[in-house]
Amino acid sequence: MGAMPHIPAAAKPTATRKDVARLAGVSTAVVSYVVNGGPKRVSPATEAKVRDAIAALGYRPNAAARALKLGSSEMLGMIVPDTTNPFFVLLAHAVEVAAAERGYALLIANSDASVTAERRHVESLASRRVDGVFLSSVLFEPDLRDLEAADISVVLLNHSTDSPGFASVGVDLRGGARVAVEHLAGHGHRDIGLVMGTSTGGGQDAREVGWLEGIRAAGLVPGPIVRAPFRREDGYRVGLELAASTDRPTALFASSDILAVGLLRAFHESGVRMPEDIAIVSFDGSPEAEFSWPGLTTLAQPIEEMARAAVEALVGDGPASNRIFPPTLVRRASCGCQASDPLTPRTTAAPHHLG
Repeated sequence: MGAMPHIPAAAKPTATRKDVARLAGVSTAVVSYVVNGGPKRVSPATEAKVRDAIAALGYRPNAAARALKLGSSEMLGMIVPDTTNPFFVLLAHAVEVAAAERGYALLIANSDASVTAERRHVESLASRRVDGVFLSSVLFEPDLRDLEAADISVVLLNHSTDSPGFASVGVDLRGGARVAVEHLAGHGHRDIGLVMGTSTGGGQDAREVGWLEGIRAAGLVPGPIVRAPFRREDGYRVGLELAASTDRPTALFASSDILAVGLLRAFHESGVRMPEDIAIVSFDGSPEAEFSWPGLTTLAQPIEEMARAAVEALVGDGPASNRIFPPTLVRRASCGCQASDPLTPRTTAAPHHLG
């Protein structure tokens, strides 16, 4: 006799709101109040019974039906140019936490610094009818027509210029760069170069403007400017070129920690000592700056404050505004400051009047 054919077990039926109500001994309306957080209050004891029933049955509310009923997807979108860059990793995490405190989930998309990919993600989020979008664009003036047409609010992140009609949150790049140059000049450096990150969006970055203003304010002649994409490997490539140069500057301002980390490796491999042969100050304040060797002196962005401001601007009731936060100079050994415990750095706030 041949083997009996395998008969799959019947799929476990999906629990419904009625099942939860029956097990908890309450009405379906009460289950709805617990799941949706209102509109009517439920006593703690009753809520506990409903929660226990939900857990026992493995009940999962229908998200699409809930969104239709509430007129809200309770979902926010976020587009960043590089999800491998520690700055954007930290920013996305901080935004996610701040959004969750307001009851929103966050959908994150990576544009890979591509205008085409950014447009595709904008269109996708608009079609999904998310409740709002955080956009860190590769363009200084991004195309927001799809979001406007869908009546979806947007907050421009990592955006340091005013954009009439749109809320934006950024850091004082220009003022921070001036502080970096001032700090290096305070160490006695007269030849201060710039390693400037490039983007596909074009336009002059405010960090370059601030660097030049700082050079002129100190009465110095501008050092060399080297441009490279915001990637570790490009910082490394630039570092090898500078290490081999006969007219290498004595100090550098790197426009991003991610570039500076590449510089550090190249200088180590080439026998260039830091800060004895070349001093470095970078921008962002990422964990990589804290745990590199030597520790990177950096202009740290107040990421958690920026994230809270961005979420408030997107889902709050206030008018659209442009929030610019001052960075903080975190002093470590790469510039020539006395090395200290990297977990307890000395800090100096960048002045507000710069920029």
